[in-house]
Amino acid sequence: MKKTMLKSCLLSCFLNASFLTAQMGGGMWMPNQLNEKEMKEMGMKISSKQIFNTKNPSIKDAVAHFGGGCTSEIISPKGLLLTNHHCGYYNIQSHSTVSNDLLTHGFWASSFDEEKPNEGLKATFIVDIKEVTPQILMGISDNLTEQQRNTLIQNNINKTLTTIKKENYQDIAILPFYYGNQYYAFITETYEDIRLVGAPPSSIGKYGSDTDNWMWPRHTGDFSLFRIYADKNNRPAKYSKDNIPYTPKYYLPISIKDKKENDFSFVYGFPGRTQEYLPSSAIEQILEITNPSRISLRNESLKILDSAMRENKEIKIKYAAKYASIANGWKKWIGENQGLIKSNTIQKRKEYETQLIEHTNTSLDDRNKNLVLLNTMKGLYKSSSGYNKAYTYFNEVFYSNSETFRMAYILSNLLSTSDQNFEKIKLRVIKNLTNIYKNYDPELDKKVSSQMLSMYSMNIEPRFQIAGHEDYEKVSSCNIYLSELWNKSYITGKKGNLLSILSTDSQENIKSKLKEDAVLNFINPYVEMFRVKILPYHDEFDKKLDSLQRKYMKAQLNAFPSKKFFPDANSTLRITYGKIDGYMPKDGIYYKPFTTLSGVIEKYVPNDYEFDLPKKLITLYNQKNFGSYSQNGDIIVNYIATNHTTGGNSGSPAFDSQGNLVGLNFDRVWEGTMSDTNYDPTICRNIMVDIRYILFIIDKYAGAQRLIDEMKIIK
Repeated sequence: MKKTMLKSCLLSCFLNASFLTAQMGGGMWMPNQLNEKEMKEMGMKISSKQIFNTKNPSIKDAVAHFGGGCTSEIISPKGLLLTNHHCGYYNIQSHSTVSNDLLTHGFWASSFDEEKPNEGLKATFIVDIKEVTPQILMGISDNLTEQQRNTLIQNNINKTLTTIKKENYQDIAILPFYYGNQYYAFITETYEDIRLVGAPPSSIGKYGSDTDNWMWPRHTGDFSLFRIYADKNNRPAKYSKDNIPYTPKYYLPISIKDKKENDFSFVYGFPGRTQEYLPSSAIEQILEITNPSRISLRNESLKILDSAMRENKEIKIKYAAKYASIANGWKKWIGENQGLIKSNTIQKRKEYETQLIEHTNTSLDDRNKNLVLLNTMKGLYKSSSGYNKAYTYFNEVFYSNSETFRMAYILSNLLSTSDQNFEKIKLRVIKNLTNIYKNYDPELDKKVSSQMLSMYSMNIEPRFQIAGHEDYEKVSSCNIYLSELWNKSYITGKKGNLLSILSTDSQENIKSKLKEDAVLNFINPYVEMFRVKILPYHDEFDKKLDSLQRKYMKAQLNAFPSKKFFPDANSTLRITYGKIDGYMPKDGIYYKPFTTLSGVIEKYVPNDYEFDLPKKLITLYNQKNFGSYSQNGDIIVNYIATNHTTGGNSGSPAFDSQGNLVGLNFDRVWEGTMSDTNYDPTICRNIMVDIRYILFIIDKYAGAQRLIDEMKIIK
C-alpha cells in the first residue's frame, strides 16, 4: 500500500513539474481555448473576449499572417502594418539597387504615393474558428487502414466545407490538431495589395547581424512598416492604383509606459511548427543525425558566402537575404542541440514515457498497448536513421545551399512532366528560376556547390553514392569538374539564356536542350538515387511514424485528462503568455531582461558590416534626444519574456496586461531554441523590440511624423 502511494506521489510530482509550462504561462494556445482565470492570476487586466471575439472587434482583427511565414499587426486606422525588418527583408531588397540601396540607407515614404507595392506579398486575417472534429472524424475507426482513414477524412472535409457559410472574398481551411485527433475550420480574409512604407537601415534593423542572431543580450531594431490597401469597398483586391488604404475592424493602441521585470506579457501570432509531444527516440534522431548533418553542411556554405560578401559590395547586396536565411537555420540548430543536451531532454522524455505506461488512470490493456507503441516507434526511428541522413544531405546539398543544383533539380522535374501538364508546370518553373537568377552569381555558387558535393561524397554511406564519383571527396576535384560543367550549361548562362529558351521555344526544343545540359545531366543520377532509393523509404517511415504519433498523442490525452495540452504549432493563430523575466544561461551568469541604447553604442564598430551605426543615431544618443520614449534616462531597445514562440512568430505583437502594444517579437535566446521540442521555462525566452525604440527611430531618427500621427499612443 505504501509502495503504491509513494509511486502515485512521485508520478504526481513529476507531472506537476513536467507540465508546469503548459499551465503556468507556457504553450501556444488557440485563441478560443484561453485559460482566462490563469492569465488574470498572472496579471492580465482584460477579458479573453477582448483578445478573441467573432461577433465584435477584438485584438485578433489586428493580427495578420504576413507573407506566409511571419506575423504582422495593424497599428493605425489607415491600415499601417508593423512587422519585423527580417520579415520585410526580401521586399526591401527587391526595391534596392547599388545606387539606391534601401537595405543600407533605409526607406521612409513621405506620402501614400511613395509607398511601394510588392508583388506576391499577402496579409491574412482570421475571421472565425470553428471546431469540426465530429464532422471530420465521422465513420473513423481503428479498423481502417491509413489510406482508408485519410480518404474518409478528406471526403468529410470536402462535405464540411460546403456547410460553412462565408463571403465570396473569404476562404476556409480545415486543419488537423493534436496530430489528427481534433479538427478546426478557419475562415480567413487575405489582402494582396501590401506596400512598403518604412524601414530603418540594416545597421539598425539588422544590428548585430549573424553574430547576435539568436543571442542575448541583443540590441536590434528589427522592424519595418507596410500598409494594406483594399478596394473601394474595403475588401481584398489585387494591386491597383485605385486601391485605398484599408480601414481595419480594430487597430492596436500603443503604450509607451515604463516596463519592469515580472510584468505580464502575451504574444499573438502565427507560430509555424513545434513538436512538443515527440517520444525520446525522435529527439535522439534530431540530436544525433538531423541537426548535425544540417549544421556541418551550412557551416561550410556560410564560410564561402561570408568571404565573398566581405570582398564585393555587389555580392553582399545580392546574397544578403540568402545568407541570412541559411545562417538562421544553422545557428538555430546549434542552439537547439545545446539546449536539448543542457535540459537533459532525452532522459526526461524517457521518464515521462515510463510514467505514461505505468499511469494508474489507464487500464492494464492500455498500458501494454502504450508500451508496444513506444517500442515500435523506437524501432522505426532506428531503422529510418540512414534514410533520414541521406534525405537531409540531399536537400541541403542539392536544394538549400547550391542554387545551380536547385535549378537543375527543378528542371529535372519539368522534364519528367507529362506533355499535357508541361505548359502549366513550365510557368511555375520560369517564376522560380526568375527569382533565383535575380541574385545569382554562377562563380560563387560553383564554390559552394563544390564544397557541398565533396561533403556528400565523404559522409553518405555507399548505398546512396553514385558509382564513379568517388573522387569528389576532394573539393579540388569537384571544383575542376564543376568548372567544365558550368561552361557547358544553360543553367549557368554559359550556353545561352535559359529563361528566354523556356519562354519562346517549343516544348520539343526545350526538352531537347535540357537533355543535353551538362549540369542537369550531372545531377540526374543523384536525383534518380533520391527518387528511387531514398525518398520512397523516407516517406514510408514518415507515414508510419505519423500514424503512431497520432496514437501516441491520443494516449497522452487519455492518460492525463486533467492536464491542458496546447496543440503543436501549425501556422494558425495562437496566443502565448508569461512574464518579462531574465534567466541564467550558465552557472554564475544572470541575464537581465532589458537592453538599452547605451548597449547599442557600446557594441559600435565603425565600418563593420554587423556593428556599424548611422551617424545620426549616435548624435541622437550623445544629445540624449530621446523625446518621450526613454526610461530611466535611456531607451530600452530589446527585452525578453517567458512567452513560448517559434518561427512564424516573427513580427508578432507583444502586449501588456491592458492589451496595449508594447513590443515586437523577433527572436529567441540561443539557449532556449530547443523550445520547439522541449519548452523549458528556466531558459526559454522570446526576444522583443521595445515599441518605444521603434517609435524613437520613426520619430527622431527618420522624422516620419506623418506615421506617428496615425497611431494611438498612450503616454
